[in-house]
Amino acid sequence: MPRKSLLKPALTTLFLLLLSSYFIFIAFFSPNPNLNSFVSRENVINSPTVKVYMYDLPRKFTYGVIESYAMARGGIKAPVDDDSLLTYPGNQHSAEWHLFSDLNRVDRVNSAVTRVFDPEQADLFYVPFFSSLSLVVNPIRPAATATEGRVVYNDEEMQEGLIGWLEEQGYWKRNNGWDHVFVCQDPNALFKVVDRVKNGVLLVSDFGRLGRDQASLVKDVILPYSHRIRSFGGDAGVESRESLLFFMGNRYRKEGGKVRDLLFQILGNEEGVTIKHGAQSRESRRAASLGMHTSKFCLHPAGDTPSACRLFDAIVSLCVPVIVSDYVELPFEDVIDYRKIAVFVDTSSAVKPGYLIKLLRRVSTERILEFQQELKKVKRYFEYEDPNGTVKEIWRQVSLKLPLIKLMINRDKRLVKREFPEPDCSCLCSNQSGIHTTL
Repeated sequence: MPRKSLLKPALTTLFLLLLSSYFIFIAFFSPNPNLNSFVSRENVINSPTVKVYMYDLPRKFTYGVIESYAMARGGIKAPVDDDSLLTYPGNQHSAEWHLFSDLNRVDRVNSAVTRVFDPEQADLFYVPFFSSLSLVVNPIRPAATATEGRVVYNDEEMQEGLIGWLEEQGYWKRNNGWDHVFVCQDPNALFKVVDRVKNGVLLVSDFGRLGRDQASLVKDVILPYSHRIRSFGGDAGVESRESLLFFMGNRYRKEGGKVRDLLFQILGNEEGVTIKHGAQSRESRRAASLGMHTSKFCLHPAGDTPSACRLFDAIVSLCVPVIVSDYVELPFEDVIDYRKIAVFVDTSSAVKPGYLIKLLRRVSTERILEFQQELKKVKRYFEYEDPNGTVKEIWRQVSLKLPLIKLMINRDKRLVKREFPEPDCSCLCSNQSGIHTTL
C-alpha cells in the first residue's frame, strides 16, 4: 500500500515536467538554426498575448511601505500627500519596484504581457506588494522610534493584512490563487504567509528558504538581483585587469554561506587575489566597482542562501564569475547558457588549498576574452533600467507559465479529494542537483 500511495505524486511530477518542457520547446525552438542563437529569441513574441491585471492595493502595501521606510530612517519627517515625492530606496531586491513601475507606464511596447484594467479580461493577476522592502522597513533601533511617538512598522502584520485583503477578492477565490503573481525577492519576504500564496507564481531570487511544496522551476521565476555597482563601459580585454580574482563582501554568513569564511582563509595570501570583508555602503560600492573592473575573475560564493548579488555585479563588470554554490538557481536559463559566461566550481573542490587558484591560472587569455564577449551579449538581461533588459525578460518568463496555470486551475476544480501521504507534487523542485567544475 505505501508504494502504491506514492505512485500518483510521482506520475504527476513526471507529467508536469514533460508538459512544461513541451511548451518551452514549442515556444522557443524552430527548424531555423538562426533561432538557436545564444541571445534572446525576441522575434518569437511579436505582440502581447498574456493579459495582466494589477490589483489596486491599498496604499499602505505600495507607496506606504516606501513612506514608512523613509520616515524610519529620517528621509522624511511626516507622511506625504504626493506619492511622486517618494523614491524607492536603492537595494538589491528592487525588482518589485521596477515591475510595478513598468505596469504603470503608458508607453509599454514589445512586452510579453499587456496590462488590462478589466479583471474579467485578465489571464493573470499581479499583486504589487513591496514585500522585500517591507521586510527591512524597521529602523536599526526601533525602540528609539517608539519613544518619538511614531508607530513601529510591523512586516508580519502587513503580510497578514495583505492576505486578509486578498481573501476578500473574488478573483483570488475563483481559482484558488493559481493565476496570481507575487514578487518576494528577498529570501525572507512573505515568509509568514508563503504557505497561503504558494499556488501562485512566485518571483524569487532562489529557493533557499522555500520548501519543495512551496516553490519550483516549473511554476515560479528566478529573478536577478539589482546590481549595486556601476556597469563597465569598456570593451572586452585583459590589459587593464591586472588582478586575477576579486571578492568584496560579508565574510561571515549563515547556512550555505559558511563557505565564505573558508575561502577567506584559503585565498587571503594568494598572489593576484583581492578578497576583502565589507558591508554595504557607498564607499564599499565604489571600491567594489574598481576591483571588479580591474580583475579577470570575480568570486561568487553562496550567501545566506545559494544566490548572492555579486554574481550580477560581476556580469555587468565583464568580470568572469567564479560560482561556488552547489545548489544555486540562475535567472533566464532558457536563453542564457551560463557555462559560456562563468566558471562553476563545487564547494568541496573550491576549499582545497591551491585548487581554485591553479584552476584559474590555467585559463588562457583567449578563453577569458571569449567569456567577456558572451558577458557583453547577455549584460542587458541584468539591467533593470534597460527598456529591453531585465523587466522585459521577467514578463516573458511569467507569460510562459500560463499554460501550466490553466492546467492546474482545471485540475484543481475537478479533484474532489486528495489522499496523498506526502504533498501532492504539483510542481517540480530542481535545486538539489550538484555542480561541477567547468571551463
